[in-house]
Amino acid sequence: MDILSPDSQSAVHDDPSSGLSRRGFLRAGALAGGGIAAVALAACTPAAAAPKWTYGPSAAPGASAPAASPGASLAPAASAAPDHGASHAPASSASPAIDHDANAAAVIKRFLDGEAATLPLANEPLKPRIDGDTMVFELTIDEIDHRIDALKDPVKALGYNGVWPGPLLSVVEGDRVRAIFKNNLHETTGVHFHGQRVPNAMDGVPHITQEPIQPGASFTYEFVARTSGSHMYHSHHNATDQVGRGLLGAFIVQPRDPALRYDRLNGASQDIVWISNDTLGGFTINGRGFPATAPIVARLGETIVIRFMNEGTMMHPWHLHGMPMRVVARDGYPLGAAAFTCDTLGVNPGERWDVVVNCDEPGAWAFHCHILPHAEGPDGMYGMVTALIVQDKAAAVSLASAGAPAYECVIPTTG
Repeated sequence: MDILSPDSQSAVHDDPSSGLSRRGFLRAGALAGGGIAAVALAACTPAAAAPKWTYGPSAAPGASAPAASPGASLAPAASAAPDHGASHAPASSASPAIDHDANAAAVIKRFLDGEAATLPLANEPLKPRIDGDTMVFELTIDEIDHRIDALKDPVKALGYNGVWPGPLLSVVEGDRVRAIFKNNLHETTGVHFHGQRVPNAMDGVPHITQEPIQPGASFTYEFVARTSGSHMYHSHHNATDQVGRGLLGAFIVQPRDPALRYDRLNGASQDIVWISNDTLGGFTINGRGFPATAPIVARLGETIVIRFMNEGTMMHPWHLHGMPMRVVARDGYPLGAAAFTCDTLGVNPGERWDVVVNCDEPGAWAFHCHILPHAEGPDGMYGMVTALIVQDKAAAVSLASAGAPAYECVIPTTG
């Protein structure tokens, strides 16, 4: 979930003396501030056929739906649509058919045991090749098998360089960018750099600014990164299906002036990309559903930045327990004096919001979408939930020495 710029633009957060290596995490809820069992967390697997239950996916995430006839529906053929419109009452809390406590505890245990660490890391950076004054990124567009969590069968997805989300592309304002995409799909596609001010011929919309990229062919996008901030790249051709199945990634443009970067401006030591989607595989954060979502791990007193990016079809109000978020940028543009503080932030499709969190309350704090059917069902919680884990130094040293599960922590450049 973390972003890392190329070597000339970032450094890795690794302080062994603190007990939190770059892959440090907590195993138990015995942090200063209370046990994790008391925190509302989430599980990826809703009940398969829970009697009388109102909310949650109507089929297991990733289940295949029948293909519609041409023009009959815009819904991706491979997605299972959640049933948000049901009007039946939920099963009684006394119902013997659902043991909510046992089911919820089981998925929380999977989270605490470090399920996210058993799957490939998300938002891994792609180091560019330097050609004169140009940053060159070479990517493939692939059909892939992708795991939403460690227990479900993989879903048939799409990815850039074989992963969903695609590799993180990071440059500095003013850099000349060349992005070469080779289409390994059995269908045509196109790529749009969402939020960037690019030449019209590089805007990535087939039949308007370019011809579709044919199977087996390549297309080169070349532009100057003019707009700093949090941006995205994704398909803009058969996009409901292609983006819904994983053709998406983060494109970060650091300000040219180092003093305006979050590590200098806000003192942030972690800069985290958080991409939501809500089609294939159900409700996901960086391509995973709870309990396989990666937690955010911070030291007590640390300041972090989170870049919310919505690549889905629904608005998601992200709610952090325990401490507020300071909202400092929208769609890459700093809010300045209009910055505001909240604990719940609605992010619409296509939007990017940057928030700063001062981690001043120790404990394991739930962090989730507050549209409740996106987060909890009769088998506990699932989908769009993770945790912000704030460790004091003693807890960090103890957990690191105990061999806690691993997560990546990186920081933006200070140079």
